[in-house]
Amino acid sequence: MQTRSVLSCLVLILFTSTGWAQKVKYKDLIELLNSRNYEVAEPFLKRYLKENTDNVSAYLYMAIVYQDKAQRNDILKQPDVLIDNIDSAIFFFEKVAPLITERELKRNDNNYQMYLRRDVRTAEFAIKLSDVTLDIETRLKNIRERKEKVKNLNEHFRAAEQQYKSTQQIYSKIQNQFASDKEFYLRMDEPVTQEIKRLGLVYDSSQTSFKNYRNVLETMGKVPYNQVITLSEITDFKKDGNTEVDFLKHDLRLWDYSKWAKATIDVYQNEIVPLRDHLVSYDIELNKLTQKLKTDSVSVKSDLTKLLDKILFKQLTRFDSDPLPTGVFNMKAAELEYQSDWVSNKIKRDTAGLVTQLEILKEEAKDVTKLDSISARLLARDFDKDTKDYNHFITKAYGTETVLKNYIKSTHELAQRDKAARLKQIEQLEKSLRWLVHGTDSIPLFTEESPSQFKPLAIVPNKFTFGLKYVDSLATGYLYNITPKHIPSVAVSFPVAANHYKKRYLPVIKALCSHPQPDVYLALVYSETMTKDGYPAT
Repeated sequence: MQTRSVLSCLVLILFTSTGWAQKVKYKDLIELLNSRNYEVAEPFLKRYLKENTDNVSAYLYMAIVYQDKAQRNDILKQPDVLIDNIDSAIFFFEKVAPLITERELKRNDNNYQMYLRRDVRTAEFAIKLSDVTLDIETRLKNIRERKEKVKNLNEHFRAAEQQYKSTQQIYSKIQNQFASDKEFYLRMDEPVTQEIKRLGLVYDSSQTSFKNYRNVLETMGKVPYNQVITLSEITDFKKDGNTEVDFLKHDLRLWDYSKWAKATIDVYQNEIVPLRDHLVSYDIELNKLTQKLKTDSVSVKSDLTKLLDKILFKQLTRFDSDPLPTGVFNMKAAELEYQSDWVSNKIKRDTAGLVTQLEILKEEAKDVTKLDSISARLLARDFDKDTKDYNHFITKAYGTETVLKNYIKSTHELAQRDKAARLKQIEQLEKSLRWLVHGTDSIPLFTEESPSQFKPLAIVPNKFTFGLKYVDSLATGYLYNITPKHIPSVAVSFPVAANHYKKRYLPVIKALCSHPQPDVYLALVYSETMTKDGYPAT
């Protein structure tokens, strides 16, 4: 076996090295075929048969190659390819069967070494026509049976798959008539009931087809499939029942549609009706917080946290993945958070430094951006649909759809205005943080090139900056402390040797600085260019 593998590798190397254009040698090809490297040998064998139509054994091997390909094809993923390969194998087996004779076997015995057997009577190795004929007949019988099994298997499999999909389509059709569990339970009628019954019949047919598929599958020997159905209960009309199912998977999880139909009425009576009243009550509580904020001018964030009803939201999302009331509640909560932060920040805003002011503005911008986003999503909703879905909530809490829409629109417009104002203030404040303002002078707190007369040599964040100021090309030194409001309380100007610190020398002018005590600043400016007196420094 090891020798055969080595020879097969050598033959393969020979084929690849000699190139496609050269003639295929059958004696080399036989080595691959005898070692059962059919996949490697196939293209060379096909090419050989195009050039040599009188080699009987080549047709036999071509049949075996197709049989091997069919054996490797997936019975469910590649049924058409598998059957085509079986048909090709049958064609070549039937073609070669009458051509193999005693004479052929004696003349070309080297081509039939796989049939070499020891004769029990003579104890000699020989190739018998009966062995070859029996092998071909057996192969034909097996692949014909396999072909029929694959056909039946796929027929039952596709039927089960399609019938289950039809069940899902019926279920989806029922779903699409109703936007939520609430609407489904309120509007259920006789036509819907009949559709649910039809759904059950199609579903039962799917189960029968799957059982037939399993019966055929068990007769096919070793196969890569062994699907086992696990039924899952439908507990959410809008979210369950439409999960995409891969029938090729071993763990086949299907929805139990018949059980779902019996449970729907009970859910409506015991869950939907109480939930509707709870939504209205919750909206009233949010309105009370809004009134408290306006009347008392105090933050209601802590009250809002206490009011947050996670159970209510969880119940609501069981029936609608994107419910209108949740959106309205989120918008009201976002506005309360924004207004609460604005009230809390109002006192410290006027006395705070620029950094603190920026933090305040960013906090409020984040709040109002959230409000803008939520209200925008609400405005984009289909209110005609929402009015039908949540008629009880809209009429009890707002009276009409128009009142609710106008409320959302006005909130969105407020959010847009305040968002634009906050972003503009942030932009202006971020620019201000890059400068100190001393009288009519603006001192940069950055080292990038600018048209300013002030050229900073050292900047210690939130402490001080010093550098050179150029007026009519004459340099003087400066030092300013950095206060929270960026209006320095320490402003120092000192002379420097003008001839050593000209503007064109800035690339070689350096500085050292220190602030060892509250009222002490140490600053050194020097040039890296050496003069006859050494390195200029001030």
